[in-house]
Amino acid sequence: MKSTVVGSFPAEESCPSNFKDKLLNSLGSYDPFKEAIKSSVIAQLDAGVDIISDGQVRGDMVSIFTNYIPGMKIEDGNTFIVGKIRNPTQEISIKDLQYSKKVMKEYYGGNIPEGKGIKGIITGPNTIVHSSRITGFYKNKEDAIIDLAHSLKVEADAIAKKVNPTYIQLDEPFLSTGMVDMKTAREAIGIIKDGLEVPLGMHVCGILSDVFKDIATFNVDILDFEFAGNDVNLGVLEENASLLANKKLGFGCVDSSVNEVDDIADIENLVTKAIDIVGKDNLLLDPDCGLRRAPKDVAFEKLRLMNEIKDKYS
Repeated sequence: MKSTVVGSFPAEESCPSNFKDKLLNSLGSYDPFKEAIKSSVIAQLDAGVDIISDGQVRGDMVSIFTNYIPGMKIEDGNTFIVGKIRNPTQEISIKDLQYSKKVMKEYYGGNIPEGKGIKGIITGPNTIVHSSRITGFYKNKEDAIIDLAHSLKVEADAIAKKVNPTYIQLDEPFLSTGMVDMKTAREAIGIIKDGLEVPLGMHVCGILSDVFKDIATFNVDILDFEFAGNDVNLGVLEENASLLANKKLGFGCVDSSVNEVDDIADIENLVTKAIDIVGKDNLLLDPDCGLRRAPKDVAFEKLRLMNEIKDKYS
């Protein structure tokens, strides 16, 4: 049994404080998020997380990608689809992931231990399109989703090749809303999965009662759901666990919707139930969702307690 994170972690932009940084700032080369990435990575490692993220510190889950995708634009914090969606104008998350891996290597004295690693995280095409407003070119969301899947595949393949992550996670919270055409969604995820050189996971938060059977058929290696923040999904899992026979389960066991530390007994109770249902070798423990909104000390303690339980049952 391993642990991971869904993605985001509390972070703040930093200001240049020494001569070198001030010089870089004057040249337009200072990165106000680099220190936040380092802090996020170290916090995850200190908490005992096995498969970390870069903390997703640069922005919200949609604009962090749509900023670099032709056919999409951002105005007043909202994303609009204004033309045909094409491949990204640059690699979006590679540098942050490479830097995170460098920090990780330094943390472990030069070599990342077996069983530890980093994952790339990409907001899925269904969620991005359903979070955007179409004002040009496309007559329906489904065509935009397929084109965006081809665009995001370029990023996924680059992450696989240049970062060598443990796996890549697609964030698709909209799949639980009932708003998404599942046939299109499945095709879009299949486009990203096709020929991918590392395992692919998919995170879907929300209540799964009406969508679990559909989602279980998606061509991914890991399905990640929330179980701490609602009292429905565990029952859905118990009834349908056989559908995950060839997949690992990302098991949200700390509640990311509340900014207070979970009761360790509640975490342990959930984890033991999950072990009974799918077996500990098929589990990846993580929070229900990202922890960006939590205070840093609370986010850290949530992760630490989660890993205390992981170590107890591993």
